[in-house]
Amino acid sequence: MLASRAFSLIGKRAISTSICLRGHAGVVKVEDFSLPNYIDRRDIPLPQLEYVRDLSAEQKALKEKEKASWSALSIDEKVGLYRIKFCETFAEMNRGSNEWKTVIGGVLFFFGLTAFIVLWQRLYVYGPVPHTLSEEWVAMQTKRMLDMRVNPIQGFSAKWDYDKNEWKK
Repeated sequence: MLASRAFSLIGKRAISTSICLRGHAGVVKVEDFSLPNYIDRRDIPLPQLEYVRDLSAEQKALKEKEKASWSALSIDEKVGLYRIKFCETFAEMNRGSNEWKTVIGGVLFFFGLTAFIVLWQRLYVYGPVPHTLSEEWVAMQTKRMLDMRVNPIQGFSAKWDYDKNEWKK
């Protein structure tokens, strides 16, 4: 009901997706998903395409320098060439993350929240423990069941020795 009222006030044409696409055409970068994507993976060390697709003027000059002897290149230029082709080194891919801390923190938070809810329920939701759960009441009920010989073949009374007045072993 609220949505129909909002549509009637704003107008259905104002929320149309075609208007939104035309309005944001210069802002949104459209990806061509028919082309392969760049992915850094340890099991596939050579991706299908280079990491940097659109080279800057400095990177183009570096690519021209690459065609000559590599001994003439400095360490920084070699690293720059590597960064054009790849995003991460193997050491960076193998570097551990701290995500486990977030997971452990989330689990402990929910354990604490659950403990708080259980404590709140014991204090404010549940009533007092019934008197039928006291030890005296359970002992009287057990004695009554044995006197009545409840389930004498395979049940409760079958495990009681009536001659010795003790549980069978």
